[in-house]
Amino acid sequence: MTNREERTPGIFGPGLRPVVTVALLLTAILFFLPLLTLNGEPLYQKEETSSESEGATLPIDRTITTASARDKGRAVRLKTDDGQVVELTMAEYLWGVVAAEMPASFEEEALKAQACAARTYTVTRQNHPSDKHPDADICGDSTCCQAYIDRADAEARWGLNAQEYAEKIERAVAGTDGLGILYNGQPIQALFFSSAAGRTVDAVEVWGNSVDYLKSVDSPEGDEVPNYHTQAVFSADQVKSLTLAAYPGADLSGEASGWFGQASRNEGGGVISIPLGGVTLTGSQVRSLFSLRSATFTVSYGDGNFTFEVTGYGHGVGMSQYGANAMAKEGSSFEDILTWYYTGAHVDALW
Repeated sequence: MTNREERTPGIFGPGLRPVVTVALLLTAILFFLPLLTLNGEPLYQKEETSSESEGATLPIDRTITTASARDKGRAVRLKTDDGQVVELTMAEYLWGVVAAEMPASFEEEALKAQACAARTYTVTRQNHPSDKHPDADICGDSTCCQAYIDRADAEARWGLNAQEYAEKIERAVAGTDGLGILYNGQPIQALFFSSAAGRTVDAVEVWGNSVDYLKSVDSPEGDEVPNYHTQAVFSADQVKSLTLAAYPGADLSGEASGWFGQASRNEGGGVISIPLGGVTLTGSQVRSLFSLRSATFTVSYGDGNFTFEVTGYGHGVGMSQYGANAMAKEGSSFEDILTWYYTGAHVDALW
């Protein structure tokens, strides 16, 4: 028998015991390390990533901004088609304007441009109330202000696309929350229309007043626009009756073939002015007189009738909606679109 006690070897032999002890000690340290603190702050923290998970807890001093927070804090008094005045938030109102004024199938950047233009137009109306509706900021008549449609009516019109289109317009409004179009620090008259014949129209041609940011620019839409080319036919008697009712001084006593003179045209082919019975009218006046879709037209006479061949739709000043959509399809942002159609303007917060 020796002085060393003989034992049956265990799982760990005598030579491994120090190693195991150190390993257990390191494991314990690593386990409890996250719980150790210095001056109330963890000594070890998981590295933060740039994006947060949906259920992450934000720092207590962080400001949370919800969609359309600025628009939801602004009120709009709207005179509806039935004559009532209702108060809506700017976000609610703009949803109805975008839904009424622009096809919801358009590109989202075009819808954002429309929301921004409509918001700017609304602010200018609020700053300069109309005598036509003194008890309301704005009305839903597009011939006076801008069109508006109730959400229920819009969704009924869209049918199976209702949810998709409604959410798309919500994103367009929220994505431009509080933004408008400014020139020299002031909201502009953000005029818009449906489609141009290659170029927009300088405001001076339509209303006689020159506006720095409402100049003629190229517009990329074309034959993809529904009813881009239209035709209107009037008998000689109809032309005579309509003309003399509006312009009694016109002389339509001669041959009908000579009633219209040679038109003066702008770069886009639109009529700047044209003689009718010795009275020189603007293209816009002729458009209004014969309810043409635009002032880009030619007129011919034959077999007792006048035929107007018309291109585009609308007054032609400011942003073309179909042009905006064409630009968006080519990759332009809503800011690109707005600063293109409103010369020298920029996009910034209105409030």
